[in-house]
Amino acid sequence: MNTISRGFTGRRPGDVKLPPGQYLEHGFPVLQTGPTPSVRTATWTFTITTETGETRRWDWKQFTALPSEDITVDIHCVTQWSKLATQWRGVSVDTLLDGVTTDAGYVMARSYGGYTTNLPLPDLRDGQAWVAYEYDRKPLRPEHGGPARLLVPHLYFWKSAKWVTGLDLMPTDSRGFWERLGYHDYGDPWREQRYQGD
Repeated sequence: MNTISRGFTGRRPGDVKLPPGQYLEHGFPVLQTGPTPSVRTATWTFTITTETGETRRWDWKQFTALPSEDITVDIHCVTQWSKLATQWRGVSVDTLLDGVTTDAGYVMARSYGGYTTNLPLPDLRDGQAWVAYEYDRKPLRPEHGGPARLLVPHLYFWKSAKWVTGLDLMPTDSRGFWERLGYHDYGDPWREQRYQGD
């Protein structure tokens, strides 16, 4: 007996809409420039620093007590893999910036180990970005950026900085680690902004 009604067969492989040049990945590749740092939640802190030097800081207990959200998003790596419907939990950057007075237009995300990446501040607002600490309903593993990483799914995944420690608000743009090495300042996967000049 056929229990699937005619016309309902689920999504066909050709129905998946990926950014140009991307392929569908079912695993979760680990890519980074150096060893995975050992970051303990007992010493972890996250800091927002405004362009005037004012700071707002949370330790792990304070951070995970903030209002959090469940997020289901597609992610796209500059190395051409895309992973669909990934599930995260984290704190919206909107929540972190609530009450922060700034005229900044840009942000430098900073991470353990010295990694940095630059982003326009508007790309982190209005429900577009989070600091995530769970993946697939489990604590975020170190190789994927745990205990916490930036999550900016509408940009290439190098902009979602692993092991994030804070955001520096900046009045003008300044290039981060990969951007100084030739990667695109913005990194829109739908426009294939992989490298400077794309």
